[in-house]
Amino acid sequence: MSSHVPSHSSRRFRALSLTLAAGLLSGCTMIPKYTRPTPPLATTYPAYQATGNLRLAQAASDIGWEDFFTDPRLKALITIALRENRDLRISAANIAQAQGQYDVQHAGLFPTISATGGPMYQAPASASGLTFAPGLEQNRSDEPFGGGRVFKYYQGGIGFSSYEIDLFGRIRSLTQESAQKALAQEASLRSMVISIISQVATAYVTWLGDRDTLALADTTLANQQDTLNLTRTKYDHGEENLLTVRQAETQVQQSAALRADSRRKVEQDENLIALLIGAPIPTDLPQPRSLGQQTLLADLPAGLPSDLLERRPDIVSAEHNLLAAQADIGAARAAFFPRLTLTATDGVSSLQFHKLFTAAATTWGLNPSLQIPLWTWGMNSGNLKASKAARDVQIATYEKTVQSAFREVADALAAREAYLDENKQADDLVVSSADAFRLAKMRFNAGSDSYLTTLESQRSYLQAQQMQIMVAVSKYQNLITIYRALGGGWKQHTQASAQQPTSVVRQTNAG
Repeated sequence: MSSHVPSHSSRRFRALSLTLAAGLLSGCTMIPKYTRPTPPLATTYPAYQATGNLRLAQAASDIGWEDFFTDPRLKALITIALRENRDLRISAANIAQAQGQYDVQHAGLFPTISATGGPMYQAPASASGLTFAPGLEQNRSDEPFGGGRVFKYYQGGIGFSSYEIDLFGRIRSLTQESAQKALAQEASLRSMVISIISQVATAYVTWLGDRDTLALADTTLANQQDTLNLTRTKYDHGEENLLTVRQAETQVQQSAALRADSRRKVEQDENLIALLIGAPIPTDLPQPRSLGQQTLLADLPAGLPSDLLERRPDIVSAEHNLLAAQADIGAARAAFFPRLTLTATDGVSSLQFHKLFTAAATTWGLNPSLQIPLWTWGMNSGNLKASKAARDVQIATYEKTVQSAFREVADALAAREAYLDENKQADDLVVSSADAFRLAKMRFNAGSDSYLTTLESQRSYLQAQQMQIMVAVSKYQNLITIYRALGGGWKQHTQASAQQPTSVVRQTNAG
């Protein structure tokens, strides 16, 4: 039956819709012109020296985490964390929510078109004295309905109601605000990914260090237990005194305490890793690599402080929030101006159902409405004032985020130099302590020195080995911190550039 509806009616409605859309797209907004704030920052980072590493041609933020980390066990843990971590799930849900809110707000730019139709029955009381208007008497039914005659009316059509034409950009300003908030949530997700990867890697390196300390404690305890057994045997044969026995027992007890403490730390490290990845640690993971094989990089390029504005997702998120606040000012300004709303219909209506889909039954309607704010008693000015204040808050938040990022990178780079030097000193100390312990044992076995010297040398050697492990852990954790602080980690693979040797970075399609 729809084929009987005159086509000129539909063309008229489409023309009206196109006219409204054209007016919508040609409108203006009152969003203030945006100028990126310039926080007071130094032009270069302090205490940073390039090491000549081949990777320095590649920005840290462009290095994928699968290329930065080389330990297959750590890569597997990071993969699980990106899939199971609850914080990431919350952040992903926030993005979906923000995108949905944008879709809702963006829909306000266009009229909500709906189709309506149905009959209407009306039965005036017969005793009321009501009479039908001329021309309607023929539509009365002889069947009683509520004590009177039935009046019938049929109608159907398509149209929209209370559609606001966005003359001054109020709706578009709100749409822009929703879009910027959605982009801010997306940048926050990237920042969360970087944070989770950094936390997993840092906890993993700590676990490796505690495992090395536990292995050291086991080896030292076994050696000292052998020494204690030998000393007790000599004491039983009158070749050693009781003081030497007690001193050997002290060493064994200290090593046993170190082993218990290291075992506790290893178990707690595993609990932390399980929390970070959001699932129990699988038993079929690849074997871990040593501390010295966690990454092929010895250093990372810091670039310039201004690079952080584009490479740090938290800074990008703060800027999107600032742009959202700017857009809200545009909506608050537009509230001072008139609003034009339209209601339009195009359809058919008839008193008789069989004549509903004829040319004579065609109807249309257009109802414009203009609303001019006269006295709002300070509501509009208050909203504008609040929007400007919110924008100022976002400016300060953006500047603080940039300054915090600069300090984080600068601190990590300054610590990098210290850890490199400390690592060399720790290695040299282990070599010297090992040789001193060897000489002390020789003098004790030759009877030219007391066991106390050997005891002190052994304790110094153990402490030097513990310090070596601790410095190695700190050195790699610092490199992870630099990688995160420079915005690295949200990409899985590195995209090779034309300036890079293909042997350094593998090119993938998943970046």
